[in-house]
Amino acid sequence: MLVLSAGLVVAGAVAVKGIRTASDTITVTGASTERIRSDYVDWTVTVSGSGPSQQSAYQSLQPQLQRTLAYLEEQGIPAKAIGRGVIQSSSNDIRNHVTGALMSTTWTARQPIRISSADVTLIRDVSIRISDLVGQGVSITVEPPAYTYTKLAEKRVDMLAKATADARKRAIAIADQANSGIGAITKADTGTFQITVPNSTEMGSYGSYNTSTIDKDITAVMGVTFRVQ
Repeated sequence: MLVLSAGLVVAGAVAVKGIRTASDTITVTGASTERIRSDYVDWTVTVSGSGPSQQSAYQSLQPQLQRTLAYLEEQGIPAKAIGRGVIQSSSNDIRNHVTGALMSTTWTARQPIRISSADVTLIRDVSIRISDLVGQGVSITVEPPAYTYTKLAEKRVDMLAKATADARKRAIAIADQANSGIGAITKADTGTFQITVPNSTEMGSYGSYNTSTIDKDITAVMGVTFRVQ
């Protein structure tokens, strides 16, 4: 935000020099930032089983899969929030490094489990505790939960309106230094839309959408051109 603020100051300083007559315009960048809280989460846990054949790998997977599903429900996640992906299997050949002869083959079967829920706090807490299954001998791979905000379209409109209002305030402050006034908007350009971790100073050229935290900062930027009176 320090970088963004500096950019706004520079833009304002350049614009003052362009105020000459009533037909002139001034272009100012406005911004609006708010803290929002994610209201939805997607989380994937993959359970694995291994064996010397594809069939044995699948058979090894089943009890671990059932234990994982039971654990998720024990933690308070409803069955309707839990879905299964397509089982995938792969093989790994172990060969003699001198002769290249095949020594053994290990098959691995993987079952993705996807959890989708509006209870972001519950899923966050379970994602922290699920490593307990590893201590019970369950082979799992846990991806970080992806937290999103489902009302983003409505929030975007509100944020752009506030960014435009901020641009007008800046334009008025700049015009006052030249004893001029601000008239109607002649052009408005939507800038980058940033959703970042709280208090982040990172700004992407094409916008950003952070999904790693429940709380986020949302920033809208507008480039607005006003007529100078």
